[in-house]
Amino acid sequence: MAKITYLDFEKPVAQLEEQIQELQKVSADQKDLNIQSEINKLTRKKTKLLKEIYSKLTPWNVSLVARHPLRPYTLDYINNIFTDFHELHGDRAYADDLSIIGGLARFNGNPVMVIGHQKGRDTKERTYRNFGMSRPEGYRKALRLMKLAEKFGIPIMTFVDTPGAYPGIGAEERGQSEAIGHNLYEMSLLRTPIITTIIGEGGSGGALAVAVCDYLIMLQFSTYSVISPEGCASILWKSASKAEDAAQALNLTADKLQALGIVDKIVTEPVGGAHRDPAAVYTALKRALNEAYRQLKKLSIDDLLAARHQRLMGFGKYAVEK
Repeated sequence: MAKITYLDFEKPVAQLEEQIQELQKVSADQKDLNIQSEINKLTRKKTKLLKEIYSKLTPWNVSLVARHPLRPYTLDYINNIFTDFHELHGDRAYADDLSIIGGLARFNGNPVMVIGHQKGRDTKERTYRNFGMSRPEGYRKALRLMKLAEKFGIPIMTFVDTPGAYPGIGAEERGQSEAIGHNLYEMSLLRTPIITTIIGEGGSGGALAVAVCDYLIMLQFSTYSVISPEGCASILWKSASKAEDAAQALNLTADKLQALGIVDKIVTEPVGGAHRDPAAVYTALKRALNEAYRQLKKLSIDDLLAARHQRLMGFGKYAVEK
């Protein structure tokens, strides 16, 4: 198991876990010394403290958990939820963007097309995956795979985890905004079911380009927003230091978005986040995906498209009290 990385607001928990580890070392070295009762006492205290902290997370805290470096990424979900995954590469126009992975797989024995953002664990892998920030060729690759799935009537499952589309000059020169816009248009018309899961950060158009769907799932401590809190703060207050205020205003957490009718299902994470018990998250998400899959497969294609159109047109609606 990888060593836990603690966020700033988790420091009290980190101190308790350090004490527990020290006592465990002493217990292992001195067999005749019985301090198990003290270890159990500290463990219960740690569990209680962790629950208290995670029961009152601010939107900014949730944003930090969504970015946790040990959080499971798309490949982790593919390897633990799907079978027979066969990755497909390239956009057939420019290059293969490695920040987006996709390919054919089986879900409970049924063929599906799986597409998602992929970040990296260390500096080398993060650079290789461009920190999960996709270029135009990444979105065009994703759309190519979606059109392939449509051709053979295969459901699509996408996983979103990106701070946003890559803002580099080369990406802009190759049509970043056009690629994102084209994906939004095409996905709204695809004649096959689309299920999207926000597994970490769902940032701006970089997320939307693979998130037009019939059923949207969010992990409990993931975020989904038109812009990152830092980006919003830089625009509104001219300072990224106001990111905490921006996160509060953006309504980017799963519970807020479900209340607005954008999210269909929230998958509960272990206390402390998905990285503390990935196996539990894989099981819970697989159950949610199966529920969505069974629900959408019952619909005819025409009914599916009508419901998708109604869903998209419903975003942003509001009522004025008289």
